[in-house]
Amino acid sequence: MIQLELESDRKMFEEALAFAREQVKRLIERQPDYYPVYTKDGKWKHEGPAWTHWCDGFLPGMMWLFHRRADNGGAESRYWLDQAVRYTKPLEARKQDRDIHDLGFVFLPTYYRWFQKTKEPALNEVLVEAGRTLALRFREKGQYLRSFVAENSLFIDIMMNVGLIFYAARETGDRKLRDIALRHSLTTRRFLVRGDGSTAHEGIFDLETGEFLREATHQGWRSDSCWARGLSWAMYGFSTCYEYSRDPRFLHTATACADYYITHAPGDGVPPWDFSAPLESRKLLDTSAAAIAAAGLLRLSRLLHDPIKGHFYWSTANHILHNLCQKHLARGDKKWEGILKGGVYHIHKDLGVNESVMWGDYFLVEALEHATR
Repeated sequence: MIQLELESDRKMFEEALAFAREQVKRLIERQPDYYPVYTKDGKWKHEGPAWTHWCDGFLPGMMWLFHRRADNGGAESRYWLDQAVRYTKPLEARKQDRDIHDLGFVFLPTYYRWFQKTKEPALNEVLVEAGRTLALRFREKGQYLRSFVAENSLFIDIMMNVGLIFYAARETGDRKLRDIALRHSLTTRRFLVRGDGSTAHEGIFDLETGEFLREATHQGWRSDSCWARGLSWAMYGFSTCYEYSRDPRFLHTATACADYYITHAPGDGVPPWDFSAPLESRKLLDTSAAAIAAAGLLRLSRLLHDPIKGHFYWSTANHILHNLCQKHLARGDKKWEGILKGGVYHIHKDLGVNESVMWGDYFLVEALEHATR
């Protein structure tokens, strides 16, 4: 029975990946050289604001994943390689972008995968320079990488990007870079991850003393709530942090966030947009948080020393993917241009609410590719 279920899920996941390839191919044919953020009424191209310029790595990141699955020298493989390179090259200038805290989102799905394939030194130099640029956001007073909104602001999202600094430190042997990445991660662990494994979206610091002042939020329900996507960022991000540092504190934090997610999400693993929101508001789900969580759990499952818990996380990730593929794919709606319905970008700004969001599509594809590899 278990074997049949595994085979059934694998078939479902393969079909979902095929659908994802179709949707991405349609997007780049309809809107060539366009890097979308979220859909509006199911359409990628619209006049809605982006809020910040942080999603450009996700579309080519999917192309690199499609190429890896088809890397046999055939026409499909060459097509995705050509498209991945075409959409990745324009991002190089962002290696000096000091306006965002999301350079990991731009370069890890793209230049990192490109370099892993070719080992061309010039590609690695782009990654290292981007990591150094991101490290310039570090504030000694407070020991954190500042968010894009203010000098005194720390976002949980940055845990998904600090891996770029760890990478640059490893490639260059630069101890200062490694120290910045470690100190930022420890600060985030101390002030944004609560004792029960839930997370705050933002921390506010005193610029003169570096003292932590309070929790805050831009996208969660309240400053003391647990915004679902932020929790998923933390789960995945601390797993990456442990992978680079092998500091057991980060593994402990990643598992605490994972356990909070698993025990507080509904039975299908697809969470409300904020775990602490009022009951009526919790009817609004965020499938993008579920996709990130699935990818994070798969990553975390192979890092654990306990094989039983590792298998539990792996099977939970597959359970989440099963329900995303079964209930939330846009496959039955021919007018919908995204892959995964039911994502939430920014509820308070009414951006991308109950829509497809590019990171939701990307992390779904990453998790599906991982689960079927």
